Amino acid sequence: MSTAATRALIAGLVIGLAAGLLIGGQTDRLGDGVADLIGVRGSASDDAIDVIEENYFEEVDTSELEDASIRGMVRELRERYDDRFSHYFDAGQLRQFNQATSGSFSGIGLSVREVKRGLRVTRVFDDTPAKRAGIREGDEILAVDGRSIAGKPADLATGMIKGPPGTTVELKVRTPSGDTREIELERAEVRVPVVEGKLRRAGGRKVAYLQLSGFSEGAHGELRSEVERLYGASAEGLVLDLRGNGGGLLNEAVLTSSVFIEDGVIVSTAGRAQPDQDYEAVGDALEPRPMVVLINRDTASAAEILASALGERGLATIVGTRSFGKGSFQEVIELEDGGALDLTVGEYLTSEGKSLARKGIRPDVPAKDRLRTPPDEALRRGLEVLGRELGGQR
Repeated sequence: MSTAATRALIAGLVIGLAAGLLIGGQTDRLGDGVADLIGVRGSASDDAIDVIEENYFEEVDTSELEDASIRGMVRELRERYDDRFSHYFDAGQLRQFNQATSGSFSGIGLSVREVKRGLRVTRVFDDTPAKRAGIREGDEILAVDGRSIAGKPADLATGMIKGPPGTTVELKVRTPSGDTREIELERAEVRVPVVEGKLRRAGGRKVAYLQLSGFSEGAHGELRSEVERLYGASAEGLVLDLRGNGGGLLNEAVLTSSVFIEDGVIVSTAGRAQPDQDYEAVGDALEPRPMVVLINRDTASAAEILASALGERGLATIVGTRSFGKGSFQEVIELEDGGALDLTVGEYLTSEGKSLARKGIRPDVPAKDRLRTPPDEALRRGLEVLGRELGGQR
């Protein structure tokens, strides 16, 4: 098999179903190493397929054997290198993936991440079908329209949930307590706000609270405008909430970091067949003010780039639980047979040269949210930390 076309995405594990929030932004073509893997070094498997086709006692579908061969290679990569993010899409799955990421279909208003049983809900957006149906953070989606999604790549599983507005989808949902239920929802056009901000109180002082849901195109501009608005309303500090944020465009991670960081390397990328590259702050940063960044296990990829850049420079105190640890990026490489490899091709490193892969970011101040309880424990703890920092300025 040879590479027919390359469409590159820095692939995030968490996807916004309603808005098609995906990691993206890398457009480098894959190097010769993978061409060897799926080309010249595939001759033994090609020979085996020919032998089976000519000699097996039953007639076989060689395209199915080719799919199985590629899936076996990808499975070996995943197991040998503990790679959770490489996948193979056959022709049908690739069409489904393209539809899911085209923005032409609607969803139900969730952000999710892939888990063994299917998809774990990381955030439910207000005024959406999912919210009205009572789906909550921490629930797991096990099946879509009666078909199990266990083991399916998140891109494909979310593609099964999305569809034309007004159509229905049935989900099998499991709560953290283990109860399961079938829910029928009507898909709708859902606008997911990238930035939501309000004034809060910390230690008796006015502070800004901003929730950043993703890193889609233009997110940095929305973030800066909202920070400036709240600072203009006398906010003396900032709580930046990145919980449940599964990432977005790499350049938006750099630009959002540049809202607070004046200069220097924000993140670096490295790969065997990819050129090493440093991404630096673009300048014109806001004047620093005391800041807390909230993270949890569902904070991943571009969100981890932003949090680590702020934390490593001493511009923010990190509060919450350990982040996901998405320290690699992928390319979707289309193959001549109509399928594609969604292949890990490199890793990104923090401004201090650290890899977050599988390790994630450890908070300066641990604070764990308890699901199904009214108080927001991590936010409350973050406001306490910010209040003390503001009090120390007196």
